[in-house]
Parts: sequence; structure tokens; C-alpha cells
Amino acid sequence: MGTTQDPLSKAFAALADPIRRDIIARLTIGDATVSDLAAPYDVSLQAVSKHLKVLEDAGLVTRSRDAQRRPVHLESEVLGSMTTWIERHQRQAEHRMARLEEVLGDLPSPPQDTTTGADR
Repeated sequence: MGTTQDPLSKAFAALADPIRRDIIARLTIGDATVSDLAAPYDVSLQAVSKHLKVLEDAGLVTRSRDAQRRPVHLESEVLGSMTTWIERHQRQAEHRMARLEEVLGDLPSPPQDTTTGADR
């Protein structure tokens, strides 16, 4: 069995790391260079580049050439497919919970214990 993952699994796996999630959040504001993205972290540029490679392999970001700069760009359609997957399963879970509440609401109430601790 190979280690090839489907695109959705790769995207979720890439977002398992808090630095990568933060990079994605920052890229929602606009494209940025590796140096810009590395600035707030106490890690090397090489470490941030490795995080970007994981995000790139998952299809979440792309890098382009703009003269001497290589801006990193967020591929928002991948986030959209992740959101669609989450929302679909959230709706199914909510429907299941609503059905459970309906079934529980149809059950007769248990008899009320009218005795107090002193009466026992």
C-alpha cells in the first residue's frame, strides 16, 4: 500500500501544524515573501521554507517569480473544498442530533420521585 494521499487528506495534514495554519491565515491578507512570512517566528528561513513546501505539496499555496521576489500565494479554492467537506459533515451531524432530540422528545417522561430523603 502506497503513501499517496488524496488532495483533501494532504490539505488537512498540512494544516495540522500551527505555524502552517498561521501562514495560511496571514496569506488571506495578501501574498508575501518567505522573509515576510518568517519574520514573526523564532525559526530559520529554511524551516519556514520547509513549511511552505508542505503547504505547496498540499496545493494550498503557490510561489511565483516577480522580478527578484518569489511571492507566496494562497490557493483559496483548496480551502473552499475543505470548507465544503466540513460543512457537509456538520449538516449530517446536526441532522442526526435533531433526529435524536426528536426521538427523545417522543419518549414518555420517567415517573417523578415525590419522596424526599427524610421519607425514605
